[in-house]
Amino acid sequence: MPQKGMRSLFFSPARSSSPLRPHPSFTSSPRLSFSPSSSRSFADEVMDKTLERAQPIFMKWNPTADSTSSLFYHSRNEAKSFIKCVNNLQKAMQFLVAENPSSEKLAKAQNLMQIAMQRLQKELYQILSTNRAHLDPESVSVRSSHSSAISNLSDSDLEENQESEIVKVEDVSKMAMYDMRSIVECMISAGYATECMKVYKVIRKSIIDEGIYKLGVEKLLSPSNIHKMDYEVLGLKIKNWLNAVIIAVKTLFNGEKIICDNVFATNDSIKDSIFSEISTEGGMILFSFPENIVKNTKKSKKSPDKVFRVLDMYSTMKNLWPEIETIFNLQSSYTVKSQAITSLTKMSEFVRENITDFEAGILKNSSKSVVSGGGIHPLTIEVTNYLALLSDYSSVITDIIADMAPPMKSLLPEYLFGMSDSVDTTESVMSMRLEWLILVLLCKLDNKAKSYKDVSLAYLFLANNLQYVVEKVKMSNLKNLLGGEWLLKQERKVKQFSSTYVKLAWGHVINSIPDDDPTAVKKFGEVKDCFKKFNAQFEQVYHKQSVCIVADRKLRDEIKLGVARILIPVYREFYKQHKLVLSKERNVGSVVRFSPEDIGNYLSDLFFEDVRSNDWHHL
Repeated sequence: MPQKGMRSLFFSPARSSSPLRPHPSFTSSPRLSFSPSSSRSFADEVMDKTLERAQPIFMKWNPTADSTSSLFYHSRNEAKSFIKCVNNLQKAMQFLVAENPSSEKLAKAQNLMQIAMQRLQKELYQILSTNRAHLDPESVSVRSSHSSAISNLSDSDLEENQESEIVKVEDVSKMAMYDMRSIVECMISAGYATECMKVYKVIRKSIIDEGIYKLGVEKLLSPSNIHKMDYEVLGLKIKNWLNAVIIAVKTLFNGEKIICDNVFATNDSIKDSIFSEISTEGGMILFSFPENIVKNTKKSKKSPDKVFRVLDMYSTMKNLWPEIETIFNLQSSYTVKSQAITSLTKMSEFVRENITDFEAGILKNSSKSVVSGGGIHPLTIEVTNYLALLSDYSSVITDIIADMAPPMKSLLPEYLFGMSDSVDTTESVMSMRLEWLILVLLCKLDNKAKSYKDVSLAYLFLANNLQYVVEKVKMSNLKNLLGGEWLLKQERKVKQFSSTYVKLAWGHVINSIPDDDPTAVKKFGEVKDCFKKFNAQFEQVYHKQSVCIVADRKLRDEIKLGVARILIPVYREFYKQHKLVLSKERNVGSVVRFSPEDIGNYLSDLFFEDVRSNDWHHL
């Protein structure tokens, strides 16, 4: 190769693309094929000129002589010259060691190289330290969505921004990353990768650790610590984690990966290694929290409502999974990704077990005590509230319960389970499970209704409880999952129960009115006896039914209207026709005790809850 060509190689402004090399050994460079004497002379000449250019700037910025100022903040042009001199010195040393490894110039060059590396190491530290605010992962992650990566920037772009004095926060962070990339590429090329990696990891790991701490995620929150916590305190910690994990994934880890990818853009192995080292501890703390919660919950007293806290965590992590998988996508970060998978798996198992245990709890409910007044059974409230809340997580639960053994469809009556075998939608798995659990509840209620000695009260109990289920379905996402046809079937069942109650409870009163022609003339004694019989039957039934409760206003009005429709018209006709017969009776008031209007007024006061009861719509 002509000397002119060699000179252009060592003194050109082009950046070195030399591979990572350990220092201070340079013995791996290949020998060139020309005579030792001419080679030595040319290599020495190259080294002399390189040292002549490098020494002044290296000594000017010797960190031992100047410990306060910053090369990159002092002059960007001078910083570029400094980097260029380091690259040229590296080339010259490689060339000289290949031809004259015992040259004294190598020792001088190596000393200068160490001074330069110390300066660059210090510059890297200063840029990382002074730009903590500008290199905040949250800000970087937000800006990355609408700004170009710094890998697309050129020196002229940055200089143009400086010259125009448009130095916004975004520009500052880009320039900081650009400068750091220049430094680390230079140090790695010179064989000082360990030194620059050490500085970078110390600063950036502290930022992630500080971020996790500020988000309130505790480092030592073990299952034993969780087990000792008050239920309300634990709920607050879960709520805090739900907020923290979103911020940590979308901003803290995402922003940190953007910074790391840009600064170490030219070396994938180092880039991946560094990000893994600075993020693993924080990621493990964050993603192990749900697993610890589940472990504690399994050990503690079981409670159906605990599943919703777990579902909140599962849903949040599931929604974040694309970002988690992208951020921790390499083998070096697999530990964090594996912990996230483990937590999701443990939460899935917990939800399946909770649903199974809940169904078993309904079946095991063996209480035979009746509810006063045929009102709403506590089991009905518990089950429907659980299912209504469960329905809000239908899309998440569908994935979780997909591999659960389906309920035995052959045991489900057609009026409750009308879904076609060919249906295979997202809602079908969830709908099937919900319908099954409601059926289990209704079967249990049917058994409890048999405990009433008064059959009419048993039907009022069934009407009340099924109406509660229907209204809860209407007011929740259960309506979308179970469908309009299911609701219509249950509403018809409620009407059947309430109609049967009216016939059984009020039949004796209606039958006390003669069913012959009410206009037929009757003797005084017969009319008197009819009124007395009616009075006795009405008072007896009214007193008995006055303790009954119909919590739902609509159902209450329907039942009262049903009683009034079959009782008042018949009684009014009888009353009008025969009151005249008794008009001359001195004590007519003791015989005709109720007018048709009185009957209506008495009925209007029935079925209201005791003032001490809660409105079941708000339970």
